[in-house]
Amino acid sequence: MLPCPSRRSFLQSSLPASLALVATAPAALSLAVEPAADSPLLAYVGTFSSPLKDTLPTQVDLPPGNGRGIHIFRVDRRSGVWTEAGVHESGTSPSCLVLNAAGTRLYSANETDRIGAGKHGSVTAFAIDRTTGALTPLNTVSSGGAGPTYVSLHPTEKHLFVANYFGGSVAVLPVLADGRIGAASDVKEDVGEIGPKKAANAPPGSFAFSGHDSTHAHQILPSPDGRHVLHVDLGLDRIFVWKFDAANGTLLASAPHAVPFPPGDGPRHFHFHPHGRWLYSIQEEGSTVVTLDWEASTGKLTPRQTLSTLPPDFKGSNFCSEILVSHDGRFVYCGNRLHDSIGIFSVAADGTLAFVEEVWTRGNYPRSFSFDPSGSFLACCNQRDDNVAIFKVDKTTGVLNFTGGYAAVGNPSHVVFLDLAKGE
Repeated sequence: MLPCPSRRSFLQSSLPASLALVATAPAALSLAVEPAADSPLLAYVGTFSSPLKDTLPTQVDLPPGNGRGIHIFRVDRRSGVWTEAGVHESGTSPSCLVLNAAGTRLYSANETDRIGAGKHGSVTAFAIDRTTGALTPLNTVSSGGAGPTYVSLHPTEKHLFVANYFGGSVAVLPVLADGRIGAASDVKEDVGEIGPKKAANAPPGSFAFSGHDSTHAHQILPSPDGRHVLHVDLGLDRIFVWKFDAANGTLLASAPHAVPFPPGDGPRHFHFHPHGRWLYSIQEEGSTVVTLDWEASTGKLTPRQTLSTLPPDFKGSNFCSEILVSHDGRFVYCGNRLHDSIGIFSVAADGTLAFVEEVWTRGNYPRSFSFDPSGSFLACCNQRDDNVAIFKVDKTTGVLNFTGGYAAVGNPSHVVFLDLAKGE
């Protein structure tokens, strides 16, 4: 493994300090028994896979589309090594993926597809060959807006949710009995006052500006119990909370309907803690992580703590990306683009965070990262370096150790893992 260049040296807490932080974390949640180390595990990588400049409704800085569609890899559970297993060719930038629980269906948000007069993006349903991992398209429907950037499934798997970044809208799509997708049962367009171009919490000297030109729905997720649906609008600096009518597949305004964030900070993604009482939000332009309390019965979100995702002496521009909570709920991981790092935070007994360290992503512009099913490895999509870098997770300290392994993927955007040891 090559040593980390000096310009990538980040602040690190000492081992005793790290262990002290871990000691205050909530008790680890029980996990399912792990499958045999030689049982098959697949990784699907969504990509930007077509030239984008002439097809998007606004002038934005996006990659040239070096991906070929959805790339498929076999994963060694012991070493974390990835081996190429195929590609489902697609020129529509299937940039976000979600699997059903049985591992028989995969859904992709096709960010640069154009459907109808409104030039909407699309969502595709695939059947999965459980032997080879190959994908067979079932159908493709409109996403309900331009530039779909995120898809997620309701816990019942009877509805798919889509966030349309360039359309500034979210949609609910019914999932049919055979796994195909129906036309949208509901579409909501975000409205409100666009936040300022300068983030309230931006680092000193920052010129980070990405989404405060219009509404930009960036993520949509159901609550753990499925009774509510939450979505982020980066341009409005809001997380919206909806009651979900599962019978009709519609989003109903709840009270309070929107949670404001500091002007210009640009909430991008959020992730629930495994026990469901806390939620962590990452702000793209403000470079912050916010801890919020979640009341499942009412759908109320209450911000409680805000920390920078960057070292305290950082100055300049940074764009945050992904945020994930570890499977056991003890650590939160925050992606930094331009700084090209993952900030690691320990979770205290009350849900608040404390900085552990920053780890270089071994690549340029980490768009997202994902844990394998065991939580033992983390795969980081280095979007502008055309690779996925593999890290071993130290479950005691939360620290990420680079394995030396890369997977070559043009403009990788998102990874999901399929555990073939689980039956249909």
